[in-house]
Amino acid sequence: MKNRYIASFEAAQIAEKEVPQFRAGDTVRLGVEIKEGEKKRVQTFEGVVIARSGEGVSATFTVRKIGANSVGVERIFPLYSESLKSFEVIRRGRVRRAKLHYLRGLKGKAAKIKELRK
Repeated sequence: MKNRYIASFEAAQIAEKEVPQFRAGDTVRLGVEIKEGEKKRVQTFEGVVIARSGEGVSATFTVRKIGANSVGVERIFPLYSESLKSFEVIRRGRVRRAKLHYLRGLKGKAAKIKELRK
C-alpha cells in the first residue's frame, strides 16, 4: 500500500507528460537530452520497441536499433523521464508477442517487422 502523498506525487508526474500510445513492434523516434559538461543537446534515437515493462511512474521500455557495422544497440528508457524531450511513433508494427527479444538473434531482412495495416 502506497503512501497517499507518494501516490499523489506520482499521479502529478504522469499527468505532466503526454506520451503517445505505442507497443512492442512499433518504430519510434526519441529526442534524448544529453549533458556533456556544461552543455546540453538533444540527440535522436530511432529504433524498434522490443519490450515494455512496469507501470505508473516506474514504467520503462526498451528500444533496439542497428548501429554502425551492423551492431545492435539497445537502450532502456523510463517512460516519464525528464531527459525524453520528444517522442514520435513512426510506424506501427504487426507482431504477436509482447516481448520481442528474439530480434536479438536475427539479422537483415529476417529482423524486419511488417507494418500494421489499418
